[in-house]
Amino acid sequence: MKNSLTFIFAVVFSISSALAQSFDKTKNFQKFNGYFNFYYDDGNDKMYLQVDDLEKEFLYVYSLSSGIGSNDIGLDRGQLGNEQVVFFRKAGTKLMLVQPNLKFRALTENDLERKSVEQAFAKSILHGFKIIEEQKGSYLIDITDFLMRDAHGVSGRLQRSKQGSYSLDKSKSALALERTKAFPKNIEFDVTLTFKGQPKGNYIRSVTPNANLVTVAQHHSLIELPDSKYEKRVFDPRCGSYPFSYYDYATPVQEPILKRYITRHRLEKKNPNAELSEAVAPIIYYLDNGTPEPVRSALLDGGRWWNQAFEAIGYKDAFQLKILPDDADPMDVRYNVIQWVHRSTRGWSYGSSITDPRTGEIMKGHVSLGSLRIRQDFLIAQALMNKPFAERDDNYQPMLEMALARIRQLSAHEIGHTLGFAHNFAASTNGRASVMDYPHPQFKLNGDEIDFSEAYAVNIGDWDKVTVAYSYSDFPRNSEQEGLQNILKDAQNAGLRYISDQDARPMGGAHALAHLWDNGNNISMELEEVLKIRKTAINNFSIDNIRRGEPNSVLEDVFSPLYFFHRYQTEGVAKIIGGLDYNYAVKGDGQKTVSMVNKSTQEEALKSILKTLDAAQIAIPSEKLALFPPRAIGYGRSRESLKGKTGVSFDALSAPETAADMTLGLLLHPERASRLIQQNATDTDNLGLQEVLDALVDSTINRSIKNPYLNEVQQNINFRVLFHIMNLASHTEVHPQVNAIANQTLRNLSQKIALAGLKNPIKAEMSRRISDFYAHPEQFQVIPTPTIPDGSPIGMACFN
Repeated sequence: MKNSLTFIFAVVFSISSALAQSFDKTKNFQKFNGYFNFYYDDGNDKMYLQVDDLEKEFLYVYSLSSGIGSNDIGLDRGQLGNEQVVFFRKAGTKLMLVQPNLKFRALTENDLERKSVEQAFAKSILHGFKIIEEQKGSYLIDITDFLMRDAHGVSGRLQRSKQGSYSLDKSKSALALERTKAFPKNIEFDVTLTFKGQPKGNYIRSVTPNANLVTVAQHHSLIELPDSKYEKRVFDPRCGSYPFSYYDYATPVQEPILKRYITRHRLEKKNPNAELSEAVAPIIYYLDNGTPEPVRSALLDGGRWWNQAFEAIGYKDAFQLKILPDDADPMDVRYNVIQWVHRSTRGWSYGSSITDPRTGEIMKGHVSLGSLRIRQDFLIAQALMNKPFAERDDNYQPMLEMALARIRQLSAHEIGHTLGFAHNFAASTNGRASVMDYPHPQFKLNGDEIDFSEAYAVNIGDWDKVTVAYSYSDFPRNSEQEGLQNILKDAQNAGLRYISDQDARPMGGAHALAHLWDNGNNISMELEEVLKIRKTAINNFSIDNIRRGEPNSVLEDVFSPLYFFHRYQTEGVAKIIGGLDYNYAVKGDGQKTVSMVNKSTQEEALKSILKTLDAAQIAIPSEKLALFPPRAIGYGRSRESLKGKTGVSFDALSAPETAADMTLGLLLHPERASRLIQQNATDTDNLGLQEVLDALVDSTINRSIKNPYLNEVQQNINFRVLFHIMNLASHTEVHPQVNAIANQTLRNLSQKIALAGLKNPIKAEMSRRISDFYAHPEQFQVIPTPTIPDGSPIGMACFN
């Protein structure tokens, strides 16, 4: 007992001595005790770090704690940078901050094998720090320059977005002590940085009081790495999670060297044998305490939906959502945070994470929600309602309810990314099976009224429960792989489909079931329904879609998203033509690998999409044009307004021209045209490019319309058709057969125009354009239309 007490006393004394130890340099400095001790010299605005353990790995993360406020520039408050495993290594009179290369590893007990891989690939030294003082194996270094640098790449982002050349002005930069803190497992530094330069772009001018001086705040975190008890879970392309990967050179030759695992939070049951158990440590997210009501309640409601999925796998209250404490910093790694981010224009929301680069364990989820997004859904509802402000100006509740319904879904969606889940753009073919889809508001027609009481889904979907089950289920010992395969097999047997980003994008994508912002299992029929809703709303549209006292210029802004209401369903229908149906199949799972969409489905899609090139369908009714006078002073056009070529007057011809150009850019996309060649070659009964072009020309250029107004609208559309066919005729990145068929179509048009004579000035102009095209094909470019107003994101893109 005496020897034990002596040992304990010695340990306590040793610890006390270490704690009492101080550096001569820091005697008059403010000290912060934490994961690393550090010292602030307020007389010189210098920060010093105490390093006690060399060669010990920790996590370094930089981020942006206050941003610029422009969606286009993309430097938001709360934006995370890259996380990096680092360690300090002594080299002469310096401490080097070393980032090892974790992409290439050798997971083996053989030290020499590990070193051989370590030495084969480059590492990175992030900074060299001169040792200021050393005391019994502890080192004091000046980290001021390391903190006061452009770690986040602000100047580079400004240059890439063509806003000007900026450089850091240290005379106008300083350490920010109010957000500099020390905790046992992490320390946080905040720095105010000012960039000086010559502004060149309007984006930076629109969000700064002085565009020559741009001041932001950057944040630096040094974080203790998690312990080794986290267990990686294998990635499967069917599971709906993000992959995390590295190369393991210690892998036997017969096994893949590239290892793939999923990213997820650490979660385990308190009672593994219980059917329903609390978690040892629940996943807790915190909502920005600066979020206003009623948005705050909507975000809390939607985010908490995830607990339904965790309950389905036997967890009680494993996912929780609370309000961020007033004294908490959203950049603190200890908090999973949902931030309400303000920008000058409507823009992206996204979910990102800080993960352990060694294992893929999510250490901090961080969601950024654009505050202007809710206003777009409000505007859509305002446009769809029949005379909402006819009797009173406070009739906004139905619109607000729809906008809040979207916000609930958005909260769940972005949190889903930070739980480790990817988009599922095929979920809408299974009803509303996932919050990880992009949901287009769904409406019903009741006579002349549009019902949007069920515009957005409520609660987690069936697919979301699959992803949570795969990522977070507990399994008995040695049964994990079997359990995971059973989860995926059950999902497949239930008919659930999963297709993510790379296969769903409108321009390059070809999947017939995976689309952004679509509804319905039969996308062509859904486009027909969307066109009916659009037509009804436009017919109802009146001065009573704005409040008393508002200028008609506001009415034009309300009308803009209604006019382009069909844009996303059109994107989806275009992908049916030359489209494919396929799965992320693995050997032995029995799924369809790939097949072409059958001819009747493609013909149905072509018939539907050609309606968006019909003047009778997309022209603004002439009787509505009186609603849109020239813009009032103080209410100028914005990027979300309809654009035109008629100066101050509302341009009724350019809007259909822009809409048609959107359709044609999708329908006659060069990759789609090449797919149609291959499709028809392998199945001569299926749709081919010639059939598509013939149907297109017959429904547009060859049509005759008696109504003078609709005829002019159609002529503008027809010229867009001509330009896009020319584009295929001269395109260098298509199969030559595409060029041949497009050129033949142009020659046929030219001959038909010649036979009809050139008395018609429109036909004569088409003939001239075709002649000029063949005279100087190398000079051809598709003449741009007035730009389409911002549409996506109305809930779009998560940056991961």
